[in-house]
Amino acid sequence: MQDELIKKGMQYLANTYNRFPIVITKGQGCWIWDLNGRRYLDFLAGISVCNLGHAHKNVIDSLVAQAEKLFHISNLFCIEPQIKAAELLCEHSFGDKVFFCNSGAEANEAAIKLARRYSWSRYGEGRYEIIVMENSFHGRTIATLSATGQPRFHEGFKPLLEGFRYCTFNDIEALKGLINEKTCAIMIELIQSEGGVYVADKEYMKEIRRLADERDILLIIDEIQTGMGRTGSFFGYEQFGIEPDIMTLAKALGNGFPVGAMITKDRIVGAFVPGTHASTFGGNPLAMSCVIATINTLIDDGIIKHCDGIGRYLYEGLMVLKKRFPFIVDVRGMGLILGIELSINGDEVLREFINEGVILNCTKGNILRLLPPLIITRDDVDLFLEIAERIFERHMKKQ
Repeated sequence: MQDELIKKGMQYLANTYNRFPIVITKGQGCWIWDLNGRRYLDFLAGISVCNLGHAHKNVIDSLVAQAEKLFHISNLFCIEPQIKAAELLCEHSFGDKVFFCNSGAEANEAAIKLARRYSWSRYGEGRYEIIVMENSFHGRTIATLSATGQPRFHEGFKPLLEGFRYCTFNDIEALKGLINEKTCAIMIELIQSEGGVYVADKEYMKEIRRLADERDILLIIDEIQTGMGRTGSFFGYEQFGIEPDIMTLAKALGNGFPVGAMITKDRIVGAFVPGTHASTFGGNPLAMSCVIATINTLIDDGIIKHCDGIGRYLYEGLMVLKKRFPFIVDVRGMGLILGIELSINGDEVLREFINEGVILNCTKGNILRLLPPLIITRDDVDLFLEIAERIFERHMKKQ
């Protein structure tokens, strides 16, 4: 049955993903099940999406209650859950205003447009360039693809959108050398997750903040993967002792319901007026009900503090494995966004994890990426480490 469905998927779906040969039909907490009834420990969470785990009761109840009242209404009207969701995000962040959309790419598109529009409103034409980082990832639309600093994603899509300058990550002198009279913004991920889980230096981020203030350049922080508690604080920027001018969110914002957001300050958002930007489904009542439930659950249930503690526990366990197995080159990350860099084929190791009943991800061909739900327990971590040790032992014998 599962094999037949996979073949049908290959027949009818565009070939844009290297899919695991598994049909997932159910999820609960930190576990997912395939069509054959096999259970897997989920250490990917939909790629940093299901921070509360699968089928969380609070999110389901909120969604169902909203669905019974109103699916959709135009943004030509005020939408009650949208206002409540925006209020929660502003109360728990640096921001004054929120623009809702449907995805991370759309949130980053909004940020790019707002940065250019803000600069145009203050300085006129010609000040439109955005400095972005090499090895970054900001989305798949033509603008966010242009902002992505990985040439492999650009192949076949040129000419890209002009106005982006690529800079070496964690190199403040390189950044200073790129700032000129055309620069309107700096766009950065605090942790380059798709790029291999590389973390920004704290002093580097503080210096970027200082430079941005000095030159009236906007600092855009892409928190699509690091937001909503994953780093052990509500938003990743809190770990660095700075605030952005614009922040983008998606993925875990609705715990799996498609939703994105751009958050900014009053002095900046005034550059947008009716007609300059919009989204038909942005702030949809169903999505907003999930956002509200997700935020309240993260706070009320102490999940962010738990993430910080359990993330440290997982990191310490991985460091023990690193000492034992020389092909583990590095372990890095923050909270529950962790990477294991290997000197052996990561894709082969990934397949072994799946065969052992653990779902995770491999990026760059040799970096295992761990993005479990924030609700994982010590028992879950111990099980993962036990399986990892068994797999690495097998590879040790091959050396």
